[in-house]
Amino acid sequence: MEETQIKNQMHAKSILGKNDVCHESEDDTKKASFACDICAKSFQIRSSLIRHKKSLHTDSEPYLCDTCDKTFSTNQCLLNHKRVHARAKLHHCDTCGKTFSQNSHLLIHVRFHTGEKPYRCDICGKAFSISGHLTKHIRVHTGEKPYHCDICEKTFSDSSSYTKHKRIHSGEKPYRCDVCGKAFSANDYLSKHIRIHTGEKPYRCDICGSAFSVRSSLSKHKRIHTGERPYRCDICDSIFSTSLSLSRHQRIHRGEKPYQCDICGKAFSQNSNLSSHKRIHSGKKPYRCNFCGKAFTRNAYLLNHKRTHTGEKPYHCDICDKVFSQQGNLFAHKRLHERDAVTV
Repeated sequence: MEETQIKNQMHAKSILGKNDVCHESEDDTKKASFACDICAKSFQIRSSLIRHKKSLHTDSEPYLCDTCDKTFSTNQCLLNHKRVHARAKLHHCDTCGKTFSQNSHLLIHVRFHTGEKPYRCDICGKAFSISGHLTKHIRVHTGEKPYHCDICEKTFSDSSSYTKHKRIHSGEKPYRCDVCGKAFSANDYLSKHIRIHTGEKPYRCDICGSAFSVRSSLSKHKRIHTGERPYRCDICDSIFSTSLSLSRHQRIHRGEKPYQCDICGKAFSQNSNLSSHKRIHSGKKPYRCNFCGKAFTRNAYLLNHKRTHTGEKPYHCDICDKVFSQQGNLFAHKRLHERDAVTV
């Protein structure tokens, strides 16, 4: 009789212990406890407890939390426990709904929507949303490059650029897209790529409302409105709005035409020009106006044409506020101001 009572008491304690695990609270997970919840054996370090449970209690606690390595006797207990971790990550952006595990990360993210840049360079006045970006920027002025590649001896001003560079040598691409499987050497490259699948365009032009998936595309786009062309050819002084446009232009001076038509042999300095040229042979005009049905060989031609229907004039003169539907017309107009300035 006495032996039966002891067994029943042990069984009751076992059930009670498991129920306690199933109904753990967020506060419970915060306690630094290293006692085994199955046999009550204690350990000084958490890794010893994990090894103990995996070696002795695998059959009784087969459900493992992949966040904190805690084990459970049933899948339902594991699911209940995982909700504790999920609740700890509920820092939502009110603007775009993105979720963060830490409130400090949310505050930094919100600055991308508000445009707030509280960290300012004392040398040139440029402002930044993150203090780490200011630290990197200051090295532009000081010339400091403390990170040195021991393979090619190239130096870098910040650790992230150095880490990305090392993967060129190693070929490592640790960041993989869950949608298409494409791999990337840096997390920011993956983030930009994922927006192709989601269609997210968080960077919006405050002049015309056009939206973009990456900030650099927005910066390039804004030059359409301002007419800014910061890239100058050192041979002929022609100026361009993007570094890529300058690189393409410089092929004219070098006589470089790497893109050749496999039908007639004609060569081009730009791949886009080759693609447009090949449509002469095929007769293909894939870009069609949804207003009048007229078709074009290039998307740029279609966009210019559609402005005759919409009346849109996105090119703005920063001298006299006159607006134009074509960028070429804006450039021609600004030359009038330049001639007037020379005459005066």
